[in-house]
Amino acid sequence: MSEQEENPYLREPPEDLTPVDELSEADAEREARQLREAIRHHDRRYYAESDPVIADRTYDLLFQRLVDIEESFGLETPDSPTRRVGGEPLDELETVEHVAPMLSIQQSGDAADVREFGDRMDREVGNVEYTCEPKFDGISIEVVYEDGAFERAVTRGDGREGDDVSANVRTIRSIPQRLQGEYPDFLAVRGEIFMPRDAFQEYNRERVERGDEPFANPRNATAGTIRQLDPSVTAERPLDCFFYDVLDSSREFATQWKELDALDSFGLRTNDRAELITDIDEALRYRDELIEERESLNYEIDGAVIKVNDKAACEELGATSRHYRWAFAYKFPARAGETAIGEIALQVGRTGRLTPVALLDPVDVGGVTVSRASLHNPAEIREKNVNVGDVVRVERAGDVIPYVAEVVEKRSEGFFEFPETCPVCDSAIERDGPIAFCTGGLACPAQLRRSVQYYASDSGLDIEGLGGERVDQLLEAGLIEDSVADLYQLERADLVELEGWGETSAENLMRELEASKNPPIFAFLAAIGIPHVGRATARELASAFDDLDGLMEASEDELQEVNEIGEIVAREIHEFFDSEGNRRVIEELREAGVSPDAVEREAGDALDGLTFVFTGSLLDRTRSEAQEEIERAGGSVTGSVSGNTDYLVVGEEPGASKREDAEENDVPELTPAEFEELVGTGEESSDQGSNGQESSNQRTLDDTFQ
Repeated sequence: MSEQEENPYLREPPEDLTPVDELSEADAEREARQLREAIRHHDRRYYAESDPVIADRTYDLLFQRLVDIEESFGLETPDSPTRRVGGEPLDELETVEHVAPMLSIQQSGDAADVREFGDRMDREVGNVEYTCEPKFDGISIEVVYEDGAFERAVTRGDGREGDDVSANVRTIRSIPQRLQGEYPDFLAVRGEIFMPRDAFQEYNRERVERGDEPFANPRNATAGTIRQLDPSVTAERPLDCFFYDVLDSSREFATQWKELDALDSFGLRTNDRAELITDIDEALRYRDELIEERESLNYEIDGAVIKVNDKAACEELGATSRHYRWAFAYKFPARAGETAIGEIALQVGRTGRLTPVALLDPVDVGGVTVSRASLHNPAEIREKNVNVGDVVRVERAGDVIPYVAEVVEKRSEGFFEFPETCPVCDSAIERDGPIAFCTGGLACPAQLRRSVQYYASDSGLDIEGLGGERVDQLLEAGLIEDSVADLYQLERADLVELEGWGETSAENLMRELEASKNPPIFAFLAAIGIPHVGRATARELASAFDDLDGLMEASEDELQEVNEIGEIVAREIHEFFDSEGNRRVIEELREAGVSPDAVEREAGDALDGLTFVFTGSLLDRTRSEAQEEIERAGGSVTGSVSGNTDYLVVGEEPGASKREDAEENDVPELTPAEFEELVGTGEESSDQGSNGQESSNQRTLDDTFQ
């Protein structure tokens, strides 16, 4: 029988497959073996040989059938391809010693240094051949196989030991779970894990669209992915690998070139740009040709690696404590200023504004590696005639913020056109002059993420214990799904199950959320993210309307009658409250018990102009309650100490940094008891601004509390 007749899955599978639940035990075992063999075969054809014989959809069907059979009959094996979906999350990464040192290599971008390396090789081991390979810009990894089976994978670490990332590396399809061919009993190989450039751009586009910060470059994305504690996260990210060195083996190889041939025969992917050359002049030529191909490769490289081919000569040359003496890296010059646009992503802000972001092939701009740059708005894209694929010149505004200055090589047709609908929620996109907006409002997931963060921030309701990372955690856990109102559906039992939470932190957040249900109406208006409405404008609105319903029903003309609100802001406010999605969220907040109308809004002036910062917990009130009282009395609360801060209120278990900042800026400290006294007696004091100038009122307060 031919191989194909023995295993029908090596090419197109038969159409009349027996349903999994009708298979016998024997048939299930046989088919599982065939599927594992076929999937390994197709992985090699796809990754190592770039010659797939089945469509991606067919591969996915085979993979899913193997998953179903293994789960139904309990046939999971340690080396099954199904392990690539990721296992249970880890508590931590264990440190493991390498089977052989993973040293670095000397490097330089100067041809004279490369020639000096060649001269030294001639002096010490005579006239030798070299292998040349691209220098991959990824993460170095040791992978160990025993009896042909994947045993473990370890990061380079300090060269002597690294982190055991086996669970994550198992999810990378180009790294086989079992070797093929006539492999040695023991094999430890070195490779480079990387994220392909096209996959990196696509992955970054997805991150930008859902409101996450994009990775700076493929190497950072790879490093962050390979060290995940949850292998299922790694499995979802597009990693790949090239192998290029044998660290240890039960079989000897005479040359570097034979090592590469052997690795390929074992099913370990090697790079097709490797060359065997005769002298250093050829190495210089190889590097110059490689730099010309750099932009067309689908992986990042930053130079060429030159190795002595003869393994006996390498043994004679040895190594220093840090690097091999038989290898040298001829580095490329840094990309400077000009680069290609790989993707254009649309970032959705909390107000729905869509900001186009150019995702670039990483480029050096003033000593900083830049992989993204703002394109500002559709009008600018049209004016500069920018599109995906174009080579552009990137500059940094004020030496800080990268932006696309101009197109230097047009490789596309026309300019990038904004879609008709939001890339995140599919709501219609509307234009307001040069600006584009998603009309999904608070129901848009990207706006939801940013709106929840803003709602809980110092500029919103200042909900202590609900910073950006914890908001992300709640979203990822599915505890916030539709709107900020979901915050008030959180339960203590759900919170304590999350990583990094305990009974105390969960209880504190529940207390903060309960206290936030009765905010001053101006604080609520600022928190829900109305475009152009910060706390100052929110105060004006709160003073002008009897209640929230009156404001929500106000016409644009009525809004323009409010102090300091002009035509544009009035239109933004009216459109915000006219949005069905925004009205739904406000109603959900009310149903959850949030009652901004229930709080007396008349602002006194007892603490007029005073600015407070809190650190640590207070005596008998939450920080939100203290902030409300200060704001009702005309003061304000910020999250950090500066020269404009009047008082730092120091509670129990305070943070050190705020106290250090207070000392540096000569900001007086108040105990909780002193703060309570100040709030209770503050009507005797007035007329103090937050500009650092001392008034008679300030002197009175200082005399009282210092």
